[in-house]
Amino acid sequence: MSQRDNGRRDSSTRSGRPSFSKNFGAKNSNRSGGRPSGGGGRRRGPGGGGSRGRKFKRLNLPPESFMHTGVALKEVKYDAPRTYSEFPLHEDLAKNIQRLGWENPTEIQDKTFEAITELRDVLGIANTGTGKTGAFLIPLVNAMLQSEDDFSALVMVPTRELAEQVENEFRLLAKGLQLYAACFIGGTSVDRDVRKLQKPFHFVIGTPGRLVDLNKRKALNFEHFSVLILDEFDRMLDMGFSQDVNFVTNQMEARDQTLLFSATLDKKQHGLIDAILTDPVKIQITDGTKTAEHIDQDVVFANHKDKFDVLLKMLQEEDFDKVLVFAETKRRVAGLTEQLKKSRFKVDEIHGDKSQNYRKHALNDFKRGKTQILVATDVAARGLDISDVTHVINYEVPQDYETYIHRIGRTGRAGKKGKAFTFMDKQS
Repeated sequence: MSQRDNGRRDSSTRSGRPSFSKNFGAKNSNRSGGRPSGGGGRRRGPGGGGSRGRKFKRLNLPPESFMHTGVALKEVKYDAPRTYSEFPLHEDLAKNIQRLGWENPTEIQDKTFEAITELRDVLGIANTGTGKTGAFLIPLVNAMLQSEDDFSALVMVPTRELAEQVENEFRLLAKGLQLYAACFIGGTSVDRDVRKLQKPFHFVIGTPGRLVDLNKRKALNFEHFSVLILDEFDRMLDMGFSQDVNFVTNQMEARDQTLLFSATLDKKQHGLIDAILTDPVKIQITDGTKTAEHIDQDVVFANHKDKFDVLLKMLQEEDFDKVLVFAETKRRVAGLTEQLKKSRFKVDEIHGDKSQNYRKHALNDFKRGKTQILVATDVAARGLDISDVTHVINYEVPQDYETYIHRIGRTGRAGKKGKAFTFMDKQS
């Protein structure tokens, strides 16, 4: 019998793992006994999703705050003490990993495998691009293949794009293994999602808003999952999903395991993390602080009437190959995109008014180099993982310094130096 069959939760507070044969509809739950509502209905912040008529406060910092000469990151290569061929993996999963060419685990993958296999809660602190998705997928897929009991996992991520990335990586790992996953994200047909949930899945992956919506429509019962994964936890909180996170965790009080991954860790997160995790194993690959030391940062002074012309001259420079431009509102993003198109640049836009299919197409074109410039709002760009963005341009000063760090962090990925420019009024 496997570790996972034995379980680890006290029977007075944790129920046994539900049968996988059920579908996920809340109306079909046959669990005995009631449970608290866990905070009731989800409340959205004022203003819904629109930005019309909103006035933004500008960050009142001196220009020097946005100036910095980047220092190349010291890349410390992880010398894994074992290869994947030495992991205690199911034969079919091992073959898939070999077929994908994954020989050595990353540090986060190596150091979390045993803890996850032993049903421990895990707090993993690691940057984007360090293999966090594989860190939870590999041991969980392995457990599903080896365990005598069927179980299912809920993966909650902050953005649509990240949800799709997790689903794609699962499909690569689980090819031919008779394991199934489904992705539920905003911007798609909710009725189609409800119909999809009539079938059972081993992994349900989604964004907080859509998952909670499906639960309240009685299509998705969180109690049917024994494992909860919260990926990019810091970004979830930054994007205002703390109430949704609380709602889901309260509904999953009988879960066997929680895995929480975050690139940063600060005091604001501690209380919520303590409430979510039970005696966790902490695996810290990075120090958990936000940094942009490796990014060249500079200010571009321009009067309002000259601003667009200055931007055009910059974009015509030879090394501006893949540029992410930030503006504050959906309307400003759309207007700037239209101006750049008229100037014959290969440009596209992502913001909340664009459909999921449009955003996906625009993002893929940008990744593949079909478009040179992607203009975005902050919310639309959160969670994007594009390794070779050469420049980030803040066409408008962000509202706070944390947003600024998030924005410029889109360049300088995978150990490369990045460049960021912030436009400021000449009079300031």
